[in-house]
Amino acid sequence: MDIVRFVKNWTLPISMVTGALSYFIYVNIPQLAPTRPVVSELINYVQPSLIFCMLFLTFCKVKPAQLKPKKWFLKLALFQGGLFTLMGLYLAACPDTPLRLVTEGAMLCIICPTATACAVVTMRLGGDAAIVTTYTIFINLLVSLLAPVVLPIAHPQAGISFLPAFYTIIHKVFPLLICPLLAAWFVRYALPSLHQYLLKFKDLAFYLWAIALALAIAITCKSLMHTDGSIWDILGIALVSAICCLIQFVYGKWVGKKVGYKIEGGQMLGQKNTVFIIWLGYTFLSPATTIAGGCYSVWHNLMNTWQLYQKRKADELAAKKLS
Repeated sequence: MDIVRFVKNWTLPISMVTGALSYFIYVNIPQLAPTRPVVSELINYVQPSLIFCMLFLTFCKVKPAQLKPKKWFLKLALFQGGLFTLMGLYLAACPDTPLRLVTEGAMLCIICPTATACAVVTMRLGGDAAIVTTYTIFINLLVSLLAPVVLPIAHPQAGISFLPAFYTIIHKVFPLLICPLLAAWFVRYALPSLHQYLLKFKDLAFYLWAIALALAIAITCKSLMHTDGSIWDILGIALVSAICCLIQFVYGKWVGKKVGYKIEGGQMLGQKNTVFIIWLGYTFLSPATTIAGGCYSVWHNLMNTWQLYQKRKADELAAKKLS
């Protein structure tokens, strides 16, 4: 029972360590080298499938009527969009700046939309999944409109303009966000008995996220090991991603606290879709900026681990007082 309790209490760090160890063990076994293309292709299918199932189970708990945008969402969106645009204009004005890679890394960390798993972690922290889901949809739409405008200005590339970039981003983001939402609503209204059955699996979405996280950390390790950046680039991007993570959690909590959604505000702004950061950097910016997604994945999951620990301590204290 102690082992089971330990795994439940420290699911996220266990998942992170498992993902990292699995990657380094796998790539250092020469006999498995021929399987790498197959495994890589398999992960490309398994990870989206896990995320789809996780979101589907989470969205089953959210009624369509609960998805109402709030005015205070604009403060978070303006924070993300404003900083992202300013950094993009700086790179356009100073294309040869020695801080290009660090600035591009910061841009990715700021503009990246809320993680699809944010609702799962927010519920675990005692927050409102509907609020987080609404902002996740809203910010993904904003990123799909803003990123194709700013990225070609900050990092000009042949053949990259607004419409191709917009289509590429929409095609990457929305199927995994909208499809599970529509599937959950279909089950809610067309198959109510199945819907009620699925609601019994309270923690399944969280543990599916833990498996997806292990895969994400393995991808992060691969990105770090195959980067073309120097050690100073890596350290600079790691530092700026940590700063961006802290600032966004703090600002999100500050804005959310004013309207009674402190937990939600912090998660909505601080917990990012780090696989999307890696993809966005590789597709539109310098390949070395993919480090930002890997580093941010570590920082925001460490923050989530600490928050879950604090929540568990508070619950235990409250239980003792009641007894």
